[in-house]
Amino acid sequence: MKVITLCGSTKFKEQFEQAERALTLEGHAVISVGFFEQSEGIEITDEQVQMFGQIHFKKIDLADEIFVIDPGGYIGEATRKEIDYAHSYEKAVQYYSESGMDDDS
Repeated sequence: MKVITLCGSTKFKEQFEQAERALTLEGHAVISVGFFEQSEGIEITDEQVQMFGQIHFKKIDLADEIFVIDPGGYIGEATRKEIDYAHSYEKAVQYYSESGMDDDS
């Protein structure tokens, strides 16, 4: 069993849920985002954006690896920072687009 943190744009709620389900069924402990502000139209402040970024780095610290939700290969700026952060701590990085879950690729 691994601890895996999901990373990616919160506009991909369905893909996050699919990955969380699949990885959990494989026997992993999965850490995800708290909510999907982009998918659900929730307004957040710039201060909250910064705070949530720090929280997500802490979630990466707790994980053995990260799983990047990147439908069609899309990776935004914040997700790129999370990937770089994971690499800096020698965490494994897996990608949704390479996992066979991405039906659009």
